[in-house]
This record gives sequence, C-alpha cells and structure tokens, in this order.
Amino acid sequence: MITVFGIKNCDTMKKAFRWLSDNNIEYRFHDFKKEGLDDATANAWISELGWENVINKRGTTWRKLDEEIKNQMDNERAVHTIVSQPSLVKRPVLVYSGNIHLGFNPESYAQKLL
Repeated sequence: MITVFGIKNCDTMKKAFRWLSDNNIEYRFHDFKKEGLDDATANAWISELGWENVINKRGTTWRKLDEEIKNQMDNERAVHTIVSQPSLVKRPVLVYSGNIHLGFNPESYAQKLL
C-alpha cells in the first residue's frame, strides 16, 4: 500500500491524487494538518534523502522561518523543524515498498508505480 503524505489543499497534492486515481492506484493519505509528522518518520526521510531535498525552500513556510534557523539548518535541526512545521516538507511524499519519493512528476510516477 502506498502512503501519500502531505496537505489536502496543496495544488501539487491534488495533481498527485488525480494521477493516482486515474491510474487506479490505491493509497492512504496522511494529512500533516490532522495527523502531524513524528520524529521517526522525519528522521528516516532526512537520513535517506538529506534535509536539502526534504525541505521545500521555495515555499512560504521556509521564507517565513527566522534567518538564523535557515542558516544553521542541518539534518538534526531539520528533523525537529519539520516535525513542528510539517508544511515545510516538499509535497507529496510517497512511501511504498520501502521507497520514498518526493514531489509530483507524472513520468516519474508512471516509471515507479505502473
């Protein structure tokens, strides 16, 4: 089973949901706003992919962060930061068969999931 992590009202999330539904792929949605993000999951993502990939630096939440926090960001700080502010995570995050996939790209989804 695929788990899709993200925020329901995000436009990129909506594209991913539509693609998954159009391709008859079942998934479970984990809404950061309702279910949050735990330390273990955040640590696993950042350990495997690096904070630079997991955190969306183009988003509003990143831009609103204190400059000192941004300048001192590392893997350990990133875990604590995304647990307290999961909207910093690049969306969507797909977790399936031990794999983690960040963002939405129809070609990449087709290659990995079909």
